[in-house]
Amino acid sequence: MGVCSNQQHSHVTHAAGLTTHQISLDRAYRQNMKSLQTRIYDLLEGSVEDKAARACEIFIASVVVLNVVAIILESVQELHDAYANYFHIFDVASVMIFTLEYVLRVWSYGVKYAKEHGGSWRGRKEYIFSFYGFIDFFGTVPFYAQLLFPGLDLRFLRLFRLMRIFKLSRYNSALSDLIEAVKAERDSFTSAMFLLLISCLLFSSLIYIAEGHVQPEVFPSIPATMKWYLLTIISGWGNVDPVTIFGVILVVLTQVLAIALAAILTGVVATAYTAQVERREIMYETEIREALADGIVTEEENARLQVLKRQFGMSDEQVEAIARQVREEKGIKE
Repeated sequence: MGVCSNQQHSHVTHAAGLTTHQISLDRAYRQNMKSLQTRIYDLLEGSVEDKAARACEIFIASVVVLNVVAIILESVQELHDAYANYFHIFDVASVMIFTLEYVLRVWSYGVKYAKEHGGSWRGRKEYIFSFYGFIDFFGTVPFYAQLLFPGLDLRFLRLFRLMRIFKLSRYNSALSDLIEAVKAERDSFTSAMFLLLISCLLFSSLIYIAEGHVQPEVFPSIPATMKWYLLTIISGWGNVDPVTIFGVILVVLTQVLAIALAAILTGVVATAYTAQVERREIMYETEIREALADGIVTEEENARLQVLKRQFGMSDEQVEAIARQVREEKGIKE
């Protein structure tokens, strides 16, 4: 009995040892996967400032630019006929790269939020339904759609492939700055659009009254005249010359109004864009002030500043000028 009891105890101890070892291995595996996931997220999002992240950014941007060039050249029938196989091979290779990038982004976004803040699903959902998530998705869909539905219009698919150019805006803040500027001045844009609508209704009706009976084939109705008016506003000429004196006067007023609206919108966009750039500089200055609050810039704070500098598209001169100003205000020697 004693021998039996010792053997049972030995088996139980051995089993417990194996279980503990398996748990340790599982924990180590999870930690390694978490580290890998975090590293991939940092590389793809540019959250770290190192050679690997920079190389990843340059590689993806280069593939995007080459894709756009290839799509443009492929539209030339002579080049398409002569190098169709090369275009196809390059497209397949690019789709594989973009697909891998998309899958890695979806997977790595799982580390963006802690479990108590929504966990991995929140991060992945945020990316999938974001602007860049849609761009990355629709940038690869044409290839797989063509495999599943060979009869699809290639010109339609080429339009989706051209959307890959928007992937570059991830590495430059110009597009996001413009979008934010438009959002900030949406009231001004709304006012300008309201003026355009009122003028379109008024001038289209007057021109229809003045020219409709003289040129019924050109101005058969007010909606048709509105089309002419919009063409005149946009291009400066609606492809039709007025015949009556009143029509000539209205066309002159329409072109003057077009110049005025263009000047208003240009001024609004320029002012808003400048304000957005200044806001980014203020945000960067705030980060520098926080970093220099204790008089010492840690490696983590410096890495954060470098990432912001790259995201905001700021030059070394701008950064140095802001840093110098903050140091002078705080009396910190360089």
